[in-house]
Amino acid sequence: MSEVQKQKTEKHNIEKILILGAGKMGLWLAESLCLDYEVAIYDKIPEKMKYVFRTVRINNPEEITKFDPDLLINAVNLQKTTAVFDWIIPYLPEKTIISDIASVKNGLKKYYAGCTHRFVSTHPMFGPTFGNIKDLSNENAVIISESCEEGKAFFRSFYESLHLRIFEYSFDQHDQTIAYSLSVPFASTMVFAACMVKMEVPGTTFKKHLNIATGLLSEDKYLLSEILLNPFTLPQLERIHDSLAGLMELIRKRDSAGIHEFLLELRDNIGLK
Repeated sequence: MSEVQKQKTEKHNIEKILILGAGKMGLWLAESLCLDYEVAIYDKIPEKMKYVFRTVRINNPEEITKFDPDLLINAVNLQKTTAVFDWIIPYLPEKTIISDIASVKNGLKKYYAGCTHRFVSTHPMFGPTFGNIKDLSNENAVIISESCEEGKAFFRSFYESLHLRIFEYSFDQHDQTIAYSLSVPFASTMVFAACMVKMEVPGTTFKKHLNIATGLLSEDKYLLSEILLNPFTLPQLERIHDSLAGLMELIRKRDSAGIHEFLLELRDNIGLK
């Protein structure tokens, strides 16, 4: 018996998992779970499920009922998450725990409150573009504290098996953290890309920023918009605006001493002595 199977037996009774959405994260989940659980996947575009292995391909709703999942993982983008839940729930047994892995939880707390199924909401805070899928030991995952205990136990076991660092936040705490940890660097990178004039510029720093921008803008547009439309994002962007305005004023005045003071403040902010 593998370590994951031992943890599964000790902490929860989930055996059969249905994944909705055969995008990057949906396929990664199927690949990561199929050796220890009975996994099925559904996508409205059958061709996207072509290369899954050890995984049942679901082609119509009736097959979902027959599969009888213990856990449903909704891996579609946030724009479609609740609509897909509404579509799939009539085909699920009452025992099925429903779950999402959305990057922003806005609206999901209210949705789950009106749902009769138990739920678990998590966020693996990495993606196929930036995350090293072969070694996730430096990556993080969030489990929402309001989730049901069995669902939390399953995802805690799964994420621990990947050596992820796990944090437990409420819905609001999660979205506040995402606004700080993702919205700020995302917006800063987008501003860099918006100012792009030449692709061939000497300098290591420029190339590093260009690589980050290329990776970010390769992500799904719905994912990026989800992050930016987080209700806690705007105050963070206003901080960027105010800081940039202050720096521009120092440059306009050619205030060398002011810039030195500004740099000291920045170094202190990031813990650089």
